[in-house]
Amino acid sequence: MPGPLSHLRILDLSRIMAAPWATQILADLGADVIKVERPGVGDDTRGWGPPFLKAEDGTPTREAGYFLSVNRGKRSVTVDLAKPEGQALVRDLALRCDVVVENFKAGALAKYGLDSASLRALKPSLICCSVTGFGQDGPRADQAAYDFMIQAMGGLMSLTGERDGAPQKVGVPIVDLMTGMYAAIAILAAVAKRERNGEGESIDLAMLDVQAAFLSNQAMNWLVGAKVPHRAGNRHPNIQPQDVFPCADGHVVLAVGNDGQFVKLCEAIGRAEWASDPRFIRNADRVRNEAELTPLIAERFRDFTRAELGALLDPAGVPCGPINTVPDVFADPQIVHREMLRHLPHPLAGTVPQVVSPIRMRDAPLVFDRAPPTLGQHTAELLAELGLDDGQRAALAAKGVI
Repeated sequence: MPGPLSHLRILDLSRIMAAPWATQILADLGADVIKVERPGVGDDTRGWGPPFLKAEDGTPTREAGYFLSVNRGKRSVTVDLAKPEGQALVRDLALRCDVVVENFKAGALAKYGLDSASLRALKPSLICCSVTGFGQDGPRADQAAYDFMIQAMGGLMSLTGERDGAPQKVGVPIVDLMTGMYAAIAILAAVAKRERNGEGESIDLAMLDVQAAFLSNQAMNWLVGAKVPHRAGNRHPNIQPQDVFPCADGHVVLAVGNDGQFVKLCEAIGRAEWASDPRFIRNADRVRNEAELTPLIAERFRDFTRAELGALLDPAGVPCGPINTVPDVFADPQIVHREMLRHLPHPLAGTVPQVVSPIRMRDAPLVFDRAPPTLGQHTAELLAELGLDDGQRAALAAKGVI
C-alpha cells in the first residue's frame, strides 16, 4: 500500500541534521525525497565518524552512523550548485517537485537563482522551506549556527545539569530534532493549504525560534512567576516527587504526576502515613517541601532492587522505570515488540540497522524499504527522469557538474 504522502515529491537541498530530519519524516510517510549532494563529498555528516558502517567484507565504508540516522528513504543525486549547469539541473528538479527544503545561510541560494522567490516565480504552487539558525531576517540572520550553540543561546543549557554543576547540553541534538519536527509540520500545513487554494508557500524556520518555543513550561514559569528558572538536576520544578532515586542495585526514575499517584506510591512502599502528612498532601505542598520528601523516598527505595520496585509500582499505576543504556533500550521487550529496530537492505553492507519512525497508522502503514543512500547512488536514475541520455550525463560528469 502506498504511503500517505506518496503523492508528494520533495527536493532536499539540506545537510547535517535539522532539515534532513524533516525530510526523513516525509520519506517515512511515503514521499519521494531527492537528496542533492556535493559531488565527491556529499553531506558533511557522511564523514562524522567513527563509527562508520562496515561493508560486507568488514572494511569501513564512507557511511557514518550520524548520516545513517537521518537519511533513510531518500534518493541521492550529486550536483555542483556552483556551476551554471548544476543550477539548471537543480532548477529542473525543483520544478518537478512539490516541496523544496534547504538549510543554506540566509540569502545564499539567491545568487544561484534557487531561492524561494526565484523558484516560486517559476512555479507559484511550490512550497519552499528554509531552515537556518536565526531566520531570514533580524540582527543575527547572517550568523552560522549549530545545535550545541543554540542550546546555549536559547536557554536550554541554563536549565540542564546538576544544581551546583556546570551547564549541560542534552545528550542528543534536540534543537535539530525539534526543528525538523516543526519543519515537517509546517510543510504538511502548507500542503493542506495548497489543496484548498492552489498556492504554494515560503516557510522561514529558525532554530533559535524553535528553542525559545520549546522552553515550554520553564518559559511560563518565568513569564508568570517572575522567578528565573535554574538548573535543578533531575528535579521537576512544578511536580513532586519526580527525580532519580538510588535503589539496592542501581537507580530508577520516579515520575509521580498527581496526588492520587502519590497516595498509591506511599501505600505500595509501606509508607501510607506520608500521604496524610500535611507537608505532602497536595502537589503544591510537596513542591514546597521537596527538600524534606526526597531524602525520605531515597532512604526507602534503598530497601528494594529495581525489579522489586517495578513489581510494586507498576500494578499500582505509579510511573517508575530503570535508567537504561542505549543497548538496554533495544533489548526492552516493548521496543522489540513494536519493531522499532529494523534492518534494511544496503548496497555495500548487505543490511543497515535503522531506528524507524514511531508513527503507526492502521489504514496506511509505513513501509521501510529504502536504506540511506550511498553518495550519488541515484544520479543516473534521476537525470534519466529529467530526460538526459547517457551522452549528456557523461558530458556533465566530465565537467564535474555531477
